[in-house]
Amino acid sequence: MFAVIRTGGKQYRVAAEDVIKVEKVKGDPGEIVQFGEVLVVGGDDVTLGEPTIAGASVAAEVLEQGRGAKVIAFKKRRRKNSRRKRGHRQEFTLLRVTEILTDGAKPTVTARPKPERKPKPAVAASEDGDDAEESAAPKAKAAKKPAKAAAKKPAAKKADKPKSAAKGKKK
Repeated sequence: MFAVIRTGGKQYRVAAEDVIKVEKVKGDPGEIVQFGEVLVVGGDDVTLGEPTIAGASVAAEVLEQGRGAKVIAFKKRRRKNSRRKRGHRQEFTLLRVTEILTDGAKPTVTARPKPERKPKPAVAASEDGDDAEESAAPKAKAAKKPAKAAAKKPAAKKADKPKSAAKGKKK
């Protein structure tokens, strides 16, 4: 079974488990988004929409939110000392189509739970205050690097002759 959906001003022919790159759609990775503008549903028999099919939708899982390659718009007017350089990166959403739904059905696949971020465990200090001080001391020493002695340049040699003689002037 396939469907033709419209999103971001473009039309896409999709089937279950297809991975497509569309214009930016709201949603975090792992969430399920639904597209209600279905223009055609095909398979054994083809159903055309006028302009869309009532009750049909396509469910897709957001895989990634990203930005495309940079496109440079460079304009120059010759002999006018006029130039404009402008870059642009189009945002996109990478989707995996999970199901094509008809007759107002709801998606059976639900959003995956977001992985919980566990905070890093704090350094466990023992009851003695000495251990905590010892563990903090090496960090402080590692952070401070010994200052390097400034390298001294050798003194410049002075010329024996006066400047006028050095340039080759005759008197």
